Amino acid sequence: MTIEAPDQAARHDPVYDRLHETSEYTELRKRYRGFVIPATAAFLAWYLLYVVMSNWAGGFMATQVIGNINVALIFGLLQFVTTFGLAYTYSRYSNAKLDPLARNLEQAYRDQAGTDAKRGQA
Repeated sequence: MTIEAPDQAARHDPVYDRLHETSEYTELRKRYRGFVIPATAAFLAWYLLYVVMSNWAGGFMATQVIGNINVALIFGLLQFVTTFGLAYTYSRYSNAKLDPLARNLEQAYRDQAGTDAKRGQA
């Protein structure tokens, strides 16, 4: 007895294909990627700078700033500040630029799929 995998059309609602082709969905993905890709690249570059400086610029990183606080400790603490700052910035960006489009797409889905469009929601 063999079990065949369902084809693509049988696994999801065709409404998703129609919504995927809309300009609103394209704009949502463009805005999302326009924020996430540069922010990720910048954060990774900042993190790698910390790692590189820790490995190959030990003298600079060991420079005392105030008391026992050195440059390496400040860089390390700034990693946390950057992480929370990025999360805050993304939250504001998402609320202002992404969520309105996502809500419109959700409403379009509900309109096209009918009143039983709540499947998959808890």
